[in-house]
Amino acid sequence: MPKQSSSPIGPKERAFIAKQEMFFVATAPLAADGLVNLSPKGVDGTFAVLDSQTVAYLDLWGSGIETTAHIRENGRLCILFCSFDESPNSLRLHGRGDIVEPDHLDFQSLAAYFPETPGTRAIIRLHVTRAEHSCGFGVPRYTFVGHRSQLQDIATKMGPEAIADVTRKKNTISIDGLPGTDFWSRPK
Repeated sequence: MPKQSSSPIGPKERAFIAKQEMFFVATAPLAADGLVNLSPKGVDGTFAVLDSQTVAYLDLWGSGIETTAHIRENGRLCILFCSFDESPNSLRLHGRGDIVEPDHLDFQSLAAYFPETPGTRAIIRLHVTRAEHSCGFGVPRYTFVGHRSQLQDIATKMGPEAIADVTRKKNTISIDGLPGTDFWSRPK
């Protein structure tokens, strides 16, 4: 494996990330028959570069808990940014992730990097060990129209208690049977 820079996120990476409207996260369980998870993300303001070796994004409520379950099991996480404009480029951030739920000591300091977003379950933090650019020549060009608001609109309409109830019911176990989130089931 090639030796990596001690600062994988430099000015070039920061500038590229800042221009992207969406990103993808990929994880996998240790089990050979486990399902690889690849999730698109892109709610405005939910990704932050914390420093030259650390990034984070808001983990919003939704249908699954695969990313959280896989990170809890083995920590492996890859985040992919693709340029869809005239300048082809892709950037993969590889590293070790951790789950920062609302009762974690770091939650409030990390939350300061993001706008208040209804339906936030946790913050996913990635300690980047490798930042890898690739050409992106095979990625088609698209024009960005705008961010969708449905996820936050529904979360606002449902309210925090209903979101917590859905999270308790649907997000404690992954589709591979791994533990997902337990924060929402703990006594407060």
